[in-house]
Amino acid sequence: MIDHKFRSLCLSAGLVVAMAASASAADLTGAGSSFIAPVMSKWAENYKAATNNAVNYQSVGSGAGIKQLLDKTIVFAASDKPMSDADLEKNGVAQFPMISGGIVVSYNIDGVKPGELVLDGKTLADIFLGKIAKWDDAAIKALNPNLKLPSTAISVVYRADSSGTTFNFTDYLSKVSPEWKEKAGSNTTVEWPVGFGAKGSEGVSTTVNQTAGSISYVEYSYVVANHIGFAKMKNAAGKVIEPSLNTFEAAASSADWAHAKNFNLIVTNQPGEKSWPIAASTWVMLYKKPADAAANDEALKFFKWAYEKGQKEATGLSYLPVPEAVVKVVQESWKKDFGTK
Repeated sequence: MIDHKFRSLCLSAGLVVAMAASASAADLTGAGSSFIAPVMSKWAENYKAATNNAVNYQSVGSGAGIKQLLDKTIVFAASDKPMSDADLEKNGVAQFPMISGGIVVSYNIDGVKPGELVLDGKTLADIFLGKIAKWDDAAIKALNPNLKLPSTAISVVYRADSSGTTFNFTDYLSKVSPEWKEKAGSNTTVEWPVGFGAKGSEGVSTTVNQTAGSISYVEYSYVVANHIGFAKMKNAAGKVIEPSLNTFEAAASSADWAHAKNFNLIVTNQPGEKSWPIAASTWVMLYKKPADAAANDEALKFFKWAYEKGQKEATGLSYLPVPEAVVKVVQESWKKDFGTK
């Protein structure tokens, strides 16, 4: 079960920060992905209790996190879009996977409960293209013959900031809709054909909750914590499935991290009858040779602790921990990239 009191506090703030009452200059600082923010914050809270070392993490979006890292104002970044081989090499940065999970389609439709709506990739793309403008459109009704859908205008809500969640969501739309790929494509920011923006997963969740007829996309734990409607999806195998740890795991099971250069793998629209179609991962980025080597060492201690001690918190918030075999591969890469023993 998700700790709803903790999550409500977490989502009400623009920044997700886990720290002592007053942070010292020695505190570890990171920023980026709002996808990972709930579990990162929980990890930081428990790590502080276990070690008395504070980790301050700002949920500012993947793009902003990478920018802050490259500006050298933080120790680590977290992003749901991996950096390219060229950018890693150019900037002397290494990356490794920290968590996987699922992006879900969230909605606020009068009379439709969470999990009742069914969508498929083409219909979803047509909604975000503006080709389907009302909830009782024939394409939606065909997927939901037993639902009473209102003739309400659809309000598309998207991430206004540079977002790894947007990257994975638009990567999925590009795979299932040639028209979406041609007109909008996939990136951390795109030219949205319709709709209006909200900042961060926190802002998207709040906006959907407050906007009748709205639809958006967000990491699963946010819809659970905010009691927002979420859709079932027809996956690549043509099966209608619900978002869950099991379906996220089925999608992630094909990820061959051990043989992926710089751990660069995208897991949207994976095959398999139980695979959730919009699965995603979050990577952590650190300088290989930073000016403050001690801060990097502290960051690696924190992430080692999260790999070994943070699985319960991860699954409790509906994330997939990195498998033990992959952790071993990651820690081997640390020896090469950071000189760890």
